[in-house]
Amino acid sequence: MPRLTVSMFEGRSAEDKRELAKRLTEVICEVCKCPADAVTIQFEDTKRSNHAKAGVLFSDQ
Repeated sequence: MPRLTVSMFEGRSAEDKRELAKRLTEVICEVCKCPADAVTIQFEDTKRSNHAKAGVLFSDQ
C-alpha cells in the first residue's frame, strides 16, 4: 500500500489539495500497478516561520 506525505506551506485551498491528491493517486497507481483505494496521501501544512533556507526564515523572505 503506497503512502505519500506532502509537506507544503499553509494556504492552499481544499480544492487545490483535492486536485493534487487526484493527480498524485493516478500517477502512483500507474507506476506501482495498484488500485486507487490502496493509496494514502497525507498533507502536512506548515507555517513559513517554521522553515529556513540559508539561515533565513521563509516568513522573513
